[in-house]
Amino acid sequence: QVQLVESGGGTVQAGGSLSVSCAASGLHFMSYAIGWFRQPPGKEREFVAAVAWSGNSKYYADSVKGRFNISRDNAKNTVTLQMSSLRPEDTAIYQCAASSTGDYDGGRHYRVASDYSYWGQGIQVTASS
Repeated sequence: QVQLVESGGGTVQAGGSLSVSCAASGLHFMSYAIGWFRQPPGKEREFVAAVAWSGNSKYYADSVKGRFNISRDNAKNTVTLQMSSLRPEDTAIYQCAASSTGDYDGGRHYRVASDYSYWGQGIQVTASS
């Protein structure tokens, strides 16, 4: 049974930093790219970042580029999203997801939710102004 479990998150003042982690089990972790998506209140879910199986290819939404960093530890089956310079508009439920699709085409397919087979429950991140 595949499980993706998010941890971390919480509330921070705007301009602050926070990390969220995703722990995976029940799958061959190195066969999957891991992505983060978020859903702000009253809005559609959107892509945030993704990391390919090796950890060498990373992809970011323009809105978080330069502020967020995604990394993975294949020995621990975890992916971490480090968020800095948080803004009120970063407030959302953050979900991690696993994709078995290979790393090609500049990772464009990782920006699409339908590319992912497994999803975590999500965790709240709030940046207060």
